Parts: sequence; structure tokens; C-alpha cells
Amino acid sequence: MSRFFAYDPDQAYLLPPNVKDVLGAGHLCFHVHRVVEALEMSRFDQAYAEEGRLAYPPRMMLKVWLYAFCLQVSSTRRLEQRVREDLAFRYLAGGLTPDHKTLSEFLRRHRNAINDVFTQVLEIARKAGMVKLGHVAIDSTRIKANASRWSMVDVNQLKRDQRAGDRRLARKFQQKASQPDPNEEGGVSLTTEQLQKLDSQVDGIENLKPLAHGKRNEVSLTDPDSRFLRGRNGWVLGYTADAAVSDDHFIVATRVTQSATDNDSLLPMADEVERQCKTRPATITADAGFFSGRGLHGLHERGIQAYIPDNNLTHELNTGERAGGKIGRTTIRDPEHLRVREQLRTPEGRKIYRRRQAVVEPVFGILKAQRGMQQFRRRGLDAVATEWMIATIAYNIRRMLTL
Repeated sequence: MSRFFAYDPDQAYLLPPNVKDVLGAGHLCFHVHRVVEALEMSRFDQAYAEEGRLAYPPRMMLKVWLYAFCLQVSSTRRLEQRVREDLAFRYLAGGLTPDHKTLSEFLRRHRNAINDVFTQVLEIARKAGMVKLGHVAIDSTRIKANASRWSMVDVNQLKRDQRAGDRRLARKFQQKASQPDPNEEGGVSLTTEQLQKLDSQVDGIENLKPLAHGKRNEVSLTDPDSRFLRGRNGWVLGYTADAAVSDDHFIVATRVTQSATDNDSLLPMADEVERQCKTRPATITADAGFFSGRGLHGLHERGIQAYIPDNNLTHELNTGERAGGKIGRTTIRDPEHLRVREQLRTPEGRKIYRRRQAVVEPVFGILKAQRGMQQFRRRGLDAVATEWMIATIAYNIRRMLTL
């Protein structure tokens, strides 16, 4: 008597199995489906004309993209393949099979509407009793651009070539930028708007913005919006991604900038939290990179308690060696700065500030290590901002299921 189950790969089903019976009712794809079905999608629908060929439903495309980012699938070609082969993707797509160009175009077309989705998902989580705004931790991370740090062109050389009447190097800059990205859609790597911007830069080379990195005065050939930024492991050609995280590990505000430092990001992020959540947090913590006198006064005017040390106080908190009343050779005279310092020196202040690391660092760890956000796949500030937004929405949706 055989001790094995019957096995026949070519066996046809008289009735196809139910997807929920195969995956289980608690599967992530059904949670994504429920959340997106609860969203108001009129802004997506307004982007399509009543006439013309049939388009893929925006609700279906959004489900597919959100579930993809939950599984670390950010390449449009990989996503096209998964929609055809993966049972959960096939369920969310309803049997439709959009190609990689259509998937990429969806993100480009609906950038503003995707920002609204972030707000709506937070509202759903708050109605469920989540997203605690008593304490919000703000931090940033550097994410690599989809560009080689060696594919650069010297701005001074471009200017000299133009003055000499030699436009070959300038045209090389333009041609390089329009080459296909081997890791992505296979079409042009930049949008029409970006190519027009490059063309204007070639024609008016004096307006070309260089990348600041030591003494180098260069601009990226493949992603002109990217910047050289100092990260933990040295210089990174990429972008700065900011995030504000609630005490129960929900991302309540986010943005992508070209800023090399975080000093000017504190107040914009605090205002973004209020815009997204319709209320102000009681307490904001951030590391010394976000410290500025203007930021401390701005939070005080908004009625928000700030726990943000300067560099000297950070050293004191880490080592126990008491810092004096100076920053370098400058004596601290700002009363708000002095008040925040003394507040951080109390046992309660130290406890609140230590909580910052436990709140925000795991979120960045999940996004970068588990969700693949070590490097952007798209190019241009607007495109990478949308990519980061989709990643944070997917994170919040999965966090809802976890809780």
C-alpha cells in the first residue's frame, strides 16, 4: 500500500479552490484589500477621461502596489511577473495583468492622490484606537539614488566647453540622462518633464546646480536631483528621507528632501504631523541633528514639549560627563535652549529621550532591511518621494494587521 499522497501536476480542478481556503482568511492580501476598499478614491478617478480606451481600475492598481511594497517588491518588471504567477497578487488584481509600463505610469500619474491615501490610512488606524500622538519621534535616513556616484560631470568643465563653443560634453550629459535604466522599465530613465529640464540646463549651463561634496563641483548624469549626503557609512549619492513615528510605531508624517543636514527639518515635520493627523503631538523627540534655536522656539509657540539636545548635551547624556553652559566657545544665553537642557537632565527627561531610539529606529530598520528601501528605483525628487510614500503607507497597513 502506498504511503504517499496522490501527486499529479497536470490534474485539472473540476471547481477551482477558493483563495481564502488556500491562503487563510488572515492573510495580508485580504487586509490590504479591506483597507483599500475603505478609501475614498475620487481623486484617482478624476485623472481619467470618460472617453478613450479602457483603463485598469485605480483601486486594483493601488492594492497591487501596496501589497508589493509589503513584500519588498519595488521593481515594475518583477511586479508584472508576480501578478501573473503569485496567487495573492492574482487575487488583488482580479485576474487582470497590467504590464510594467502601466504599473510605473500609475505611480507617476497619481502622486498627489497617493499622498491623500497616507492621510486616509492614518484616519482608519486612529478610528481603530491606534496612532498615539502623546509622543512623536522624528528622525531621518539617507537613501541611495538610482544613479552611480561615478557617473558625474564637472560643472566647471561644462561651462568652459560652452564658452569655447564645444557642446559635445553638454550633449553627452543629455544623452546619458535619456538612456534606459537596466533595472527598471526599459524605457527612458527620466520623464519628459525632467528631460526638458535637462535641455534647459544644457542651453543655460550657468544655472546648473552642482553637488556639494568636498571640493568637487559635479552634477549627476543619471539623476540630477540627487545630492551627495553624509551618512553613517560615508558619503551617499541620494536623498534624505524624514519620518515622524508615533509611540505605537506608526509613521504619522514623512517627506523626502535634498537637504544635507536636518537642522531645518524639525518645524516642517511637526507641521506635517499636525496636517496629517489633524492634531498636534504633546511631545516631540529628535537627535542633535535636528537641533536649532529656531526649531525650539517654534515648538514652544505651538505648545509642543521638545526633547532635543545640542551636540554637547548629547555627549553628556551618552557619557555622563556634565557639559558646561557653552557650545564650543559660545555661551548659551537663549532661555528656551537653557530650559530644554535642564529638562533633558532630569530623570524623566532622560527617560523620554531614550524612548526616542526605541520608537523610530526600528521603523527605519524595517523599511530599509526588510522592505528593501536601501536604494530608490525611480529617479527625480518627485518620483522618489512617491516611492517613499508608498513604502510608508504599506508599512502602516501592515502595522495595523500586526496590532
